[in-house]
Amino acid sequence: MSRPIAAVCWFRGCLAALALLCVPAWSQVPPAILLAETYKATRDVVIADYWISEKLDGVRAIWDGKELRFRSGRLVPAPEWFLRQLPAEPLDGELWLGRSTFDELSAIVRKPQSVDVEWRRVRYMIFDQPEGVGSFSDRLHHLQTLLAGHPMDNVALIEQFRLPDQKTLVAKLAEVVRGGGEGLMLHLADAPYRAGRNTDLLKLKPWQDAEARVVATIPGQGRLVGRMGALLMEMPDGRRFRLGSGFPDGLRDQPPAPGTLVTYRYTSLTPKGLPRFPRFWRIREAF
Repeated sequence: MSRPIAAVCWFRGCLAALALLCVPAWSQVPPAILLAETYKATRDVVIADYWISEKLDGVRAIWDGKELRFRSGRLVPAPEWFLRQLPAEPLDGELWLGRSTFDELSAIVRKPQSVDVEWRRVRYMIFDQPEGVGSFSDRLHHLQTLLAGHPMDNVALIEQFRLPDQKTLVAKLAEVVRGGGEGLMLHLADAPYRAGRNTDLLKLKPWQDAEARVVATIPGQGRLVGRMGALLMEMPDGRRFRLGSGFPDGLRDQPPAPGTLVTYRYTSLTPKGLPRFPRFWRIREAF
């Protein structure tokens, strides 16, 4: 073989190997899904126009008919028997254990090797159908029919209901929060499935939450001497604030490292755009 031909073959071989290495990256492209805006009580929002459900504190998972993925696009390491329950149609929902169990659920679904006895407790709670035909009401009716004819132990359709007005909405929110729930979701009944963040889907909670990155640890004083007193946080727009409450004792002793993405809760924003009364909620996992 001549040197030019050998060089061409070598180059083509390199390209083929590179293409194989790139395949997994393409498979982790985030799926195009509907994302919620925050609910604001205005005259434009007619409560009777929405289907309402409890906001689950779970892990979002999207089934394309063959594979189950997190919002990030990574495959969910679910057992084969769990996946075999799912129909050959797209589904959008959350992996869920129950109220106030997010940390336990997170530990289960993040394990590279699934543990059957743990996954037996996990339920896939369905609330919509990507690429579904018609309005949300149409898709909901289709899902009800689909799941009724395809019973699955670990899969269920989340309850959707209607409320007449703002007063009953606020009362329902209070009931859910008292029971340990996180809030409510409002899904516009006549809306088609539109990927991206828009007002077809609204979230209503008694607090706001957001993410920021740890910049530095601020030493504690008084009873917290020798431990973490607060974290200096940086918001996506570069503004910084102190986060000093809501931490479990374990994080006071071993605070998250700089660069860690943290989710915090707050009541409102100050005139300067900083969170008012921020409290640590949890370390943001890359699902």
